Amino acid sequence: MESLEIKKINKTVNGNIQITGSKSETNRLLILQQFYPNLKIENISNSDDSVLMQKALTSSADEINIGHAGTAMRFLTAYFSVKEGSEIVLTGSYRMKNRPIKILVEALTSLGANIKYLEKEGFPPLKISGKKLEKDFVKIEGNVSSQYISALLLIGPTLKNGLKLKFKGEVTSVPYIKMTLQLLAELGIEYVWEDNLIIVQPKPAIEPKTIVVESDWSSASYFYSLCALSPNAEITLSSFKKNSLQGDSVLSVIYENLGVSTEFKGNAIILRNTATLHTSKMKGLNLIEAPDIAQTIAVTCFGLGIECYLTGLHTLKIKETDRLVALKNELEKLGGDVMITNETLLLKTSTKIKENVRVATYDDHRMAMAFAPLAVKVTIEIEDAGVVSKSYPTFWEDFEQISR
Repeated sequence: MESLEIKKINKTVNGNIQITGSKSETNRLLILQQFYPNLKIENISNSDDSVLMQKALTSSADEINIGHAGTAMRFLTAYFSVKEGSEIVLTGSYRMKNRPIKILVEALTSLGANIKYLEKEGFPPLKISGKKLEKDFVKIEGNVSSQYISALLLIGPTLKNGLKLKFKGEVTSVPYIKMTLQLLAELGIEYVWEDNLIIVQPKPAIEPKTIVVESDWSSASYFYSLCALSPNAEITLSSFKKNSLQGDSVLSVIYENLGVSTEFKGNAIILRNTATLHTSKMKGLNLIEAPDIAQTIAVTCFGLGIECYLTGLHTLKIKETDRLVALKNELEKLGGDVMITNETLLLKTSTKIKENVRVATYDDHRMAMAFAPLAVKVTIEIEDAGVVSKSYPTFWEDFEQISR
């Protein structure tokens, strides 16, 4: 898909959307299903990342290319390390070959894994020779990507003596680690997390189990933004749980300050524009436990003409692109005034949004979707709009359905 021009929206936004299953939950469960074939998964994500994960897990090829899918790269590195008798080259896109994986590789090799770098030290592609891992103790920095930690936890119950994972320093991205542990618990796998140590017990087999994947809160964020920017808007989204495993469910609290109420009704949430802003709450908002919604929040605040100061964003520099630099570049094209550090973003108050600006997406699905709601204010053009398929293939159809 080439660039997409989104004409200014001149109607009140309302409608009903069924959002695909969470790719975070789906990808964890797909790995666990390899170890426990009597696990049945429903409402699987239709995202590129999850489709690539499924293909990789069923492939008989010697080389597997996972494109831009960072979660797949990390989870599959751990999975193939314990798949006895396999020998796989795991590679990806040019961007993937520049996303660090050394911390995970070092953790796995400390358990006895056989992994070699084929090009640049510390980066994919990797040659992985699967084997039985005898060791059960690993140390890892607490402030690294939660995907490294989850990758280790997912293989933990398959090890003969389980896994003891010790954190060095403060742990960040706690909700994603909790999500992994809670999914293990749903399968009857026992764990303990005390202070800086997680112990996962071994579990060679489970009882037959069906898990229904909750819809993706990150994907819901773009409709929260659309609702915040559109007076009198009302949007119903399915299927969501009040007690969600997903860290991004904090959206429902954050967006109260941006004029959006959330009503839980059955398996749906109803978003309503209340026009009540609490702007002071956006100055010093720490997103260390939900960094994937930072782009959406920054763009919403820009559209509302209010200042925001977001912290806890250090992991955004190693995502599909350097998301902090990308946000600064594109918001400033539109007339924003943005300052960034390695882990913060300050957006100053603005009074005008430039029209007909072409927003670059940097091969990043979240850039495309985060900027789309600005069409409530101005006509906008989104480059490489098809990039949304990474997490939400039907985004543009759903966006049009409730805004036209």
